[in-house]
Amino acid sequence: MAVILWIIAALLVVSGIAALFRKQILWGVVLIVVGCLVGPGGVSIFT
Repeated sequence: MAVILWIIAALLVVSGIAALFRKQILWGVVLIVVGCLVGPGGVSIFT
């Protein structure tokens, strides 16, 4: 389960960074924050 959370978190953060490069600041920040919350190293919303 931890590996799946890491993968989801990494995809969210990468998508957020890509959104920042496309000048979608708010969407990029939201994706990065959600990625940090989902990741096992952060405050996981699933536990």
